Amino acid sequence: MQTGKLLSAKSQHTYILKLVGDVRLTLCCTLDKLFERIFNDAEINSIVIDLSQADNLDSTTLGLLAKIAVKASLKGLMQPSIISSNRDITLLLNSMGFQQYFLILDRPLTSCEQLQEVPQLAGSESHIRAQVLDAHRTLMSMNEHNKEAFKSVVQALEECPQTH
Repeated sequence: MQTGKLLSAKSQHTYILKLVGDVRLTLCCTLDKLFERIFNDAEINSIVIDLSQADNLDSTTLGLLAKIAVKASLKGLMQPSIISSNRDITLLLNSMGFQQYFLILDRPLTSCEQLQEVPQLAGSESHIRAQVLDAHRTLMSMNEHNKEAFKSVVQALEECPQTH
């Protein structure tokens, strides 16, 4: 399985984000910083997330993706789209309730030569812990199934002593 990486491009008023390989919490700081840039760009009115080459998404990544839908709604942007041609990824998204918040498409984008790899950012242990906690809280807020599935994870993270 290919280590996860993140590609991005801006095309007119749409921000395109492509997740490739095994995408895990190691990319959470990178994703968070990228989301900040996306949502501070007044020209953006839609977001497309291409998962057609993603092999795996961990729960932190799913929570961060869920945050996109929440923030897009708050900013009055169009409903974000997810492209998923991988049946397992699509089943995972649907099991988490993503179809309520995203338009899920099964056809990959035509090639976008503008996509460039986003350099991976490192974060402190406390920053990553906060990201993981926030991502899981976002997943819990999506529906009752997620609330039950991630309650113990959130509780463990909240009870874990912080190191400074």
